[in-house]
Amino acid sequence: MAKIQRALISVSDKTGLVPFVQILAQAGVEIISTGGTAKTLRDAGLTVKDISEHTGFPEMLDGRVKTLHPKVHGGLLFIRGNETHEAAVKTHGITPIDLVVVNLYPFEQTVAKPDVSLHDAIENIDIGGPSMLRSAAKNHDSVTVIVDPADYAETAKLISETGNTTLDLRRQLAAKVYARTAAYDAAIAAHLQKEFSGGTSLLPQTLTISAPLVQPLRYGENPHQAAALYGKFHEFFQQLHGKELSYNNILDLTAATSLIAEFENDLPTLAILKHTNPCGIGQGASLREAWERAFATDRQAPFGGIIATNKMLDAGCAEAIAEIFSEVIVAPDFSHEALAILQKKKNLRLLKILKNPSLARPFDLRSVGANSFLLQQRDLKITTAADLKIVTKRQPTEAELKAMLFGWRTVKHVKSNAIVYAGIDRTLGVGAGQMSRVDSSRIAVWKAGEAKLSLIGSVVCSDAFFPFPDGLIAASEAGATAAIQPGGSVKDAEVIAAADERGMAMAFTGARHFRH
Repeated sequence: MAKIQRALISVSDKTGLVPFVQILAQAGVEIISTGGTAKTLRDAGLTVKDISEHTGFPEMLDGRVKTLHPKVHGGLLFIRGNETHEAAVKTHGITPIDLVVVNLYPFEQTVAKPDVSLHDAIENIDIGGPSMLRSAAKNHDSVTVIVDPADYAETAKLISETGNTTLDLRRQLAAKVYARTAAYDAAIAAHLQKEFSGGTSLLPQTLTISAPLVQPLRYGENPHQAAALYGKFHEFFQQLHGKELSYNNILDLTAATSLIAEFENDLPTLAILKHTNPCGIGQGASLREAWERAFATDRQAPFGGIIATNKMLDAGCAEAIAEIFSEVIVAPDFSHEALAILQKKKNLRLLKILKNPSLARPFDLRSVGANSFLLQQRDLKITTAADLKIVTKRQPTEAELKAMLFGWRTVKHVKSNAIVYAGIDRTLGVGAGQMSRVDSSRIAVWKAGEAKLSLIGSVVCSDAFFPFPDGLIAASEAGATAAIQPGGSVKDAEVIAAADERGMAMAFTGARHFRH
């Protein structure tokens, strides 16, 4: 096996670079480099040959042209052992480049900055880097290519021990290159489409999906389904304790985090979810009080559920939670005492919220089969008291208004058809995912009865309009004295009349919150 003789190195991210190149130098590899990378290596005492010396052509156009040269791409692409190729490179004085180490200009990081200029975005589009990566990856039978510093260690070990890498590793690295350049091009395309649309369209003309593997999962929703997690999950959550997350855990905890974000700047608030639906939400002077109010909504469904808090989880709340079996607890942080209590349950997953995932991107993406996808803006609409249109003769009391706004933030996260009965600081009954809104209301009333919670004086919240008066009448009969709903039904007048006949106050929000 021929040894690696020559490496071309040009990186923006210099993490782990110097120790890696020191191993290459010890193995007798000649180092060719560019600009800031060459300076970093020389400052570390390494011998480096400038790219312009290798090509015999100076860098030009502010560095835009430096590696786009036959002595670079010929050295990468010629097929070793092919007589015609060997003769051509000999004639033109092209020497082989056996190793390429390149990571790209930080385009994604640049455009993620607020108010980034188009000029800055354009200047961070790498041309030479992707070209070298693709040339090297195409000829991976002979050339090793690294696009990720995470691959330095394995590559260095092989070169140190044998002078070269294995074909299996080169294939893995080549595939990784094309995944990276595809993601890079997708990011550029998305940004430029947005910039050049003139604000006429929020949605891209072409949807390109590229996400790195985070971790394989034991299985998907059911044991016979293979599954894995992709993307940047660990930028948003840090697991502090417990066994590996499952597919269903991840769905549930992200839903829980989106819900609890509605109460980010509120009183201590705690939510309990099951299968992405809230079982109960409560608020109080402490998280312990919030837990008691949330748990009181439904004492059966929370078994094996997901718990989310909007404040650091403290010992008092942890002691209460520890009395039941939960799958996951997600919070902005955990006190040392709370961790000590909860870590006694070896299988309980504890996750710290690092960033609100709802604000990560402005769109939701879903697969709908047939190799097709749906893309939509996230439902981040916030409704305040000023947005409400009171459509009944009776105005809501201050307590009813508070309950309306509390329940409205909750019903937004319940699967349609969604009905929530709420007080000013707690859910009282939740009905989710039924084919009929009346059925959802019946379930919510039944759940409240099972929990021995009175609905007298409660507010009924509906994620979409009441299509007929029957749903509102059923709520009134259950004890609700006020209602909040989007409005917009052809029978709004009949629904309003039914509310007036029963002395109910009703607000229209003008915004629907279907959740499928």
